[in-house]
Amino acid sequence: MLKAVIFDFDGVITDSEILHLRAFNKVLKQFNTEITKKDYYSRYLGYTDSDCYKHLIQNGLLKIDKSRIPELVEQKNIVFKKLAKTEGRTIEGVRDFLEMLNQNHIPMAICSGALLTEIELILDEANLRSFFQTIVSAEHVKKGKPHPEGFLRALKRLNKNLKHQISARRCVVIEDSLWGLQAAKAAGMHTVAVTNSYDAEQLTIAEKTIDNLKDLSMEDLQKLCT
Repeated sequence: MLKAVIFDFDGVITDSEILHLRAFNKVLKQFNTEITKKDYYSRYLGYTDSDCYKHLIQNGLLKIDKSRIPELVEQKNIVFKKLAKTEGRTIEGVRDFLEMLNQNHIPMAICSGALLTEIELILDEANLRSFFQTIVSAEHVKKGKPHPEGFLRALKRLNKNLKHQISARRCVVIEDSLWGLQAAKAAGMHTVAVTNSYDAEQLTIAEKTIDNLKDLSMEDLQKLCT
């Protein structure tokens, strides 16, 4: 039986991935480098900001010392906030899906590689914050996706005040990237992929793939957990 749903954020709740890319490139411009849209979606989607800069440095695309990464993360956060306030929006079907889960008394959480301030900004703007019992963001984990730490931490938080603990096999994770799906599977959770960022052919490890959350019913979710 389904007991909880854990969501990725960018590409599942909001379509702000392109805003993240623009924010990254705004910061990277001072170093005369940029990330192409193709590279961002094929290599860096799902990474934390810190891991993204780290990989750029390791691949020789960003010639700075790793000690400067926190500074660049803060710069990118400032740029992203400005973009999100004017251009951020939630994906069609999200609100109705959250209301369906809420009406069925299903606890919900977010597990994302984005920063908490970025997530809360968009949730507050869309008046969606109250749907989620907890948010696990980049600051809360030592290892980002595809490591399962974030999903396991989200489940631990959901269980904090529950008499009857929720097991991983009673959780469904909704993701839009291969890295996120790998993390969810490593955590022992069921997986649904939504094709907002990648084609279905790239998300075949998911137990179920959909084009939009409006295509996912309570019956579908319950079947995954039986």
